[in-house]
Amino acid sequence: MRKILNEIKDYIIIILVVIIIRTFIVTPAIVEGASMDYTLEDGQLVLINKFTYNFNKIERFDIVVLDNEIDNDRIIKRIIGLPNEKISYIDNQLFINNELIEVPFEFEETEDFIFTTQEGEYFVLGDNRKVSKDSRLLGNFTKEDIVGKVSFRLLPFKKFGKIEE
Repeated sequence: MRKILNEIKDYIIIILVVIIIRTFIVTPAIVEGASMDYTLEDGQLVLINKFTYNFNKIERFDIVVLDNEIDNDRIIKRIIGLPNEKISYIDNQLFINNELIEVPFEFEETEDFIFTTQEGEYFVLGDNRKVSKDSRLLGNFTKEDIVGKVSFRLLPFKKFGKIEE
C-alpha cells in the first residue's frame, strides 16, 4: 500500500500545481467570434495572465479578458478608457479628455461616440468595431471584472508568441 501511495504522490503534486497555476497565474482561452479581428481571430488559443495586475497597472490598449455579467460569459476586448476619462471617437480618431491619442494598432472604422468613465471604471472596445459587443453596449467595467491580460498566443503555430498591438 505504501508503495502505491509513493507512486501516485508525484502525480497528485503535479495535479495540484497545475490547478494552482490555472486558478491564480495563467490559463488558456480560445478566442470566440470576430470582435477582435485582426489582432485575435476566431479559434486562436491565447494565454490569460491572471497575475500581472496584482503588480502592474492596467494600461490603455491592453488586451484583457472580462467577466461580462450581463450575458454571463467572458469576453476579450481592448482597454481604451481608464478611470475618470472622457473617451470620444470623432471621424475615426480617438480623443481622451479632448486630446488626440495615436492608436498603435489597426481596427475597423468606429462610429462617432462620447462616453465617460468614473473612478475605478474602464472602457473597452473590440478591434472589429462593427461586430463587437463592448462598452458601447455593455457599459464600463471595473478592475474586479478583469480576469487577466492577454499577451501571448499559443495557436496557430504560425502566429505563436507575444501578441503585437
